[in-house]
Amino acid sequence: MRVRKNDQVIVIAGNYKGKKGKVLKVFPNKDRIIVEGVNFIKKHSRPSQQHPHGGIVEKEGPIHVSNVMVLCPKTGVPTRVGTKVVFDDQRNRRVRVRYAKKSGEMFASGS
Repeated sequence: MRVRKNDQVIVIAGNYKGKKGKVLKVFPNKDRIIVEGVNFIKKHSRPSQQHPHGGIVEKEGPIHVSNVMVLCPKTGVPTRVGTKVVFDDQRNRRVRVRYAKKSGEMFASGS
């Protein structure tokens, strides 16, 4: 899966088309992700320590990874993601990095 946690994505299909957000959680075996502010679901909860009165809680639900595109870190436009091997001088070895196919800009290694 080419989308990772903390990536900025835009929804390209479905009810939330055009919305941008950060990836909060990734489920690689189901090909689904949770995006901040997208696909709200209502969950009925019983009274607990955190919610003493219980009630209906709204939270983000998962959407399929094919319905989003990663935003380029340089230009902020939707782009496909590729991988390439580059030599890292600090670690003195080759590492695989992700890059935006449109601009060629590499994604931050922490994302």
